[in-house]
Amino acid sequence: MLLLDPQAEDSTRAKIVSDAVTAIESQGELVSQAEWGERPLAYPIDRKASADYHLLQFHAGDTALLEGLDRTLHLTDAVMRHRIIKLAPGTPAPPSVSPRASEAGEPGAPAAEPAAPAEPAAPSPE
Repeated sequence: MLLLDPQAEDSTRAKIVSDAVTAIESQGELVSQAEWGERPLAYPIDRKASADYHLLQFHAGDTALLEGLDRTLHLTDAVMRHRIIKLAPGTPAPPSVSPRASEAGEPGAPAAEPAAPAEPAAPSPE
């Protein structure tokens, strides 16, 4: 998971993701890549209230890939946070999140459908 500075230039953010994908593909296998777009943070990081989220799922050939990727992302200025997590076998696919979901109400939540009116209970034959 990459959280990139939304104030960085688009080309800088695209290069960070591209470089991470290239590193993964050179020493492992990229399973999926999802751009979740700009979303609000749970708490401010460096006085910023939102970040540009990217999820990369991959299989690593060896630990050298993980160590190199971790070091590179740690030193890159426009990376606000990153996390490499080992997934357990049988982990379900990541949720499909539209990059613009945060514009329609609560971040990451699907649009709420209006509740159906409750039908009155039928009178019991007594």
